Amino acid sequence: MTPDPITDLAAGVAAGDARAIAKAISLVEDDGDAGRRIVGEIYPRTGRAFLVGVTGAPGTGKSTLVDRLIAVIRREGVKVGVIAVDPTSPFSGGAVLGDRVRMNAHAADPGVFIRSMATRGHLGGLARATSDAALVLDAAGYDVVIIETVGVGQDEVDIVSAADISIVLLVPGAGDDLQAIKAGVMEIGDIFVVNKTDRDGADRVVQGVASNLALKTYEPAEWKPPILKTEATAGAGVDALWSEVGRFREWAAVHRQERRRQRYVSRLRDVLASSFLRYVDSVLAAGEFDQYVEAVASRTRDPYSVVQEIMSRVLPESRVPSPSREALRRPGSRESR
Repeated sequence: MTPDPITDLAAGVAAGDARAIAKAISLVEDDGDAGRRIVGEIYPRTGRAFLVGVTGAPGTGKSTLVDRLIAVIRREGVKVGVIAVDPTSPFSGGAVLGDRVRMNAHAADPGVFIRSMATRGHLGGLARATSDAALVLDAAGYDVVIIETVGVGQDEVDIVSAADISIVLLVPGAGDDLQAIKAGVMEIGDIFVVNKTDRDGADRVVQGVASNLALKTYEPAEWKPPILKTEATAGAGVDALWSEVGRFREWAAVHRQERRRQRYVSRLRDVLASSFLRYVDSVLAAGEFDQYVEAVASRTRDPYSVVQEIMSRVLPESRVPSPSREALRRPGSRESR
């Protein structure tokens, strides 16, 4: 029987082979048939890892905090995988910052695997392949997978549908005490961390977040996000943060199964949308989609009639739904949920 390279690669991932893990993540990033096959091969082995999302605006110290958090977790003998999402290089298409360089203190630790991943234009703070890359690390036996978002702004809410817990970083002196009040991150944070507490104004940020949390009435069994203070460069407060993550994990095991179910809803919608768009591209002639775009941009056509026309070409006429604003919203967004 001819060896199947994808099956062999999946076996390498299951064995924890670093080269196999790296190659598998590269395949899912390429968004081709091989990447989809590798996910199918490893999927039965997933579901064991706890996914920790770390998000916040640029300059909040996410990478430094993750670096310190890795050290704390490793003291427990727990294997840690890290997916650090960075902006995309306009020249190479790769990750600009390269968090593996910033976390190189763990490079020689076989219990740590760190992968930088470019957004490649995907919005929401994550790369399109982030969830699949997390599956690879899960199947490889990493107990905790940390997902660090790109840090493009205060609207990085996709992490809530990709991780089991969302840690939101804020810092004093960067307007975060005001931004947190109006940002979507206030809705997704399970733990709020005010980092760089050696700066003036840290207590003001804590008070601002606390005031916002006080606007909501929490039921006795409901999780109320704690607000912690850290100085990641010195490692201060990181042990307390990991303790709070553990407390949340215990609570979530009983009360938060819906969180994971919602994650699967979002993921299925994303995959469905991506697969449908690939099918549309196969039906339309070369350059035809661009013509539709130009027609909408020039105001000679409206988006709804264009979508209706495209749908009528790729689906039986009797099954073409009437276009609506709801249908045009990005699958998995808060508006579509």
